[in-house]
Amino acid sequence: MPASAGPADDVHGLEGPPGRWTAPGLGPGLEHASAELVCSLRDGRFLSAAVVVNFVVVPLVVAAKFTFLPPDQAVRLGVLLVLLCPCVDYVIVFSGLASGSSRRLPAATPVLLVAQMLLLPGFLYLLGLELANIVEVGPFVEALIVLIVIPLVFAWALQAWAARRVGQKVSDAATTTMVPLMAGTLLVVVASQVPKLGDSLADVAAVVPPYAAFLVVMAFACKAVVHLLRLDAPKGWAIVFTGATRNSLVVLPLALALAVAAVVVVTQTLVEVLGMVADVRLVPRLVLATSRAGDIPVEP
Repeated sequence: MPASAGPADDVHGLEGPPGRWTAPGLGPGLEHASAELVCSLRDGRFLSAAVVVNFVVVPLVVAAKFTFLPPDQAVRLGVLLVLLCPCVDYVIVFSGLASGSSRRLPAATPVLLVAQMLLLPGFLYLLGLELANIVEVGPFVEALIVLIVIPLVFAWALQAWAARRVGQKVSDAATTTMVPLMAGTLLVVVASQVPKLGDSLADVAAVVPPYAAFLVVMAFACKAVVHLLRLDAPKGWAIVFTGATRNSLVVLPLALALAVAAVVVVTQTLVEVLGMVADVRLVPRLVLATSRAGDIPVEP
């Protein structure tokens, strides 16, 4: 005759170690996501490349272009705000579309985000602009929480859930719709800023060539960093994208304090999206050319 159930079994209705009944199947997903995050954080060469590209190479490139910008301070502020802040959101999508090692980018996100918040005022000061005297920090913090922190938490939760079969289907569907959603968001943002152009169309048009040149210069500069640190091709592609894409939609609340600066930020986004569409095909060829020469190992 089987033994009667003990008190614990009467309460939980399940046998086994305490806690397992509360979320069956969740453990493997969380374990998978945690393993991916830890693996990414331990990839010192990738993180080093991301930091060097965004906070050494980019500021040098921007400083070299600074004297060629229109003299209007609002326009210059808009250009500096957007170019000095690395993207931490849709860069993952574009990197993934180009078969880059996009799983490394979420681990680099906190590093890039904190670093840009700490270094941006100093970069602007060195270039003759003081952020604190022009806009308030409040809108930036709000944008940080709403546009970055909350979506990032959801992304990590989805990654954990994606380890399960049902979660994988949802994850695939979300990835498929990501580009249309980004396009829709961009359309809304652009539509909100176009009426503010007024007589500033010439100044805004003048920043398009520097934005386009930035994409080209950063592609080759990132390739040099990838070669120097001997990253494999997929990681190299991810580094090129993190160096080229900028944090336009997050710094936009700061730029809204000056109407022209906001339009300049949105203009960069338009140029960047067109450039990213081209880079999805061109970047793998750019870095792979070096890989085939035997300078950079390619992941199996």
